[in-house]
Amino acid sequence: MFPVFRARAGWMALTAIVVAASAASAQTPEAFYKGRAIDLIVGYPPGGSNDLYARIVARHMGKYIPGNPTLVFRNMPGAGSIVASNYVYNIAPKDGSVLALVSPTSPLDEKLGAVGAKYDSGKFTWIGRMAASTNATFFMKDSPIKTVDDMFTKESRLSATGAGSTVVVFPTVMNNVLHSKFNLIMGYKGSGEAMLAMSRGESDGHSTSLDALDAEHPDWIKDGTVRVLVQYGLERHPLLPDVPTVVELAKTDEQRDILRAVMSSVEVGKMIFSSPGIPADRAETLRRAFDKMVKDPEFVADVEKARMDIGPMRGEDLQKLVQSVVGMPPDLLEKVKKIYPQGG
Repeated sequence: MFPVFRARAGWMALTAIVVAASAASAQTPEAFYKGRAIDLIVGYPPGGSNDLYARIVARHMGKYIPGNPTLVFRNMPGAGSIVASNYVYNIAPKDGSVLALVSPTSPLDEKLGAVGAKYDSGKFTWIGRMAASTNATFFMKDSPIKTVDDMFTKESRLSATGAGSTVVVFPTVMNNVLHSKFNLIMGYKGSGEAMLAMSRGESDGHSTSLDALDAEHPDWIKDGTVRVLVQYGLERHPLLPDVPTVVELAKTDEQRDILRAVMSSVEVGKMIFSSPGIPADRAETLRRAFDKMVKDPEFVADVEKARMDIGPMRGEDLQKLVQSVVGMPPDLLEKVKKIYPQGG
């Protein structure tokens, strides 16, 4: 009798779990989110433009989600955002109670087999993009690197953060494809510290997002403290109309194809996504709440006050963009693999 009793008890417990899960999934979005705290996971340390974007989202998005949940901010840095991506994909609840912002290169990192990446970018629920993520490499005005040609004929020191971040990825790709001579000094904790290293003479320059540069040192470009010599994106940013993109510096069609594939991550940009497999009505609710938030004058004012860009993309379009990145043709994928830095 005892084994039978245990079997029945186990079956009853399993049934209770299934019933509870079914009841939860049957809730309306408003009922599900009412009084709930949503975790907002950020794959970066405090400070910097990614952290700022996420904090502004945490302040504004909840009021547009039925039930008015609170967004609870959590920094989860590590391995160029791979730690955070792995958490959201493998550990976080799949019910729409977790949002995240990670490196825009995360889909490309996963596609290229980055060390430690255990997620499928195409299966995340992409909620929306606040802005594209144009990066640039710039040098102190008294450094020996003064022209575009100097990047290819003279060695230079770039203060950098960790493997896997765009701070490292983009200049390394430029080295590998176009044979620039950047020597990356790794280990700085964020772009703020890396730019401080420039001021101290520990490095000649740095590569980071324009948002991060403008947030930390809004006058550096205007007063000539730094020279911006190349930008990483598919098109020139309005603030840098005279600075070439890395794609423009390509000499061959093959180089252009490889660089365009890598620069697609710039379009992924500063985004918000959720776990894979969340209920469709909650995905719709989160996407429409995001769309309303990015049009909110108070949200826009906060972003502009932080001296950052706004260039929204709907979640459905962002999902398609990510799918195009992970659906890269095999021949091009092999070429990108050969030049892309593998972090760990």
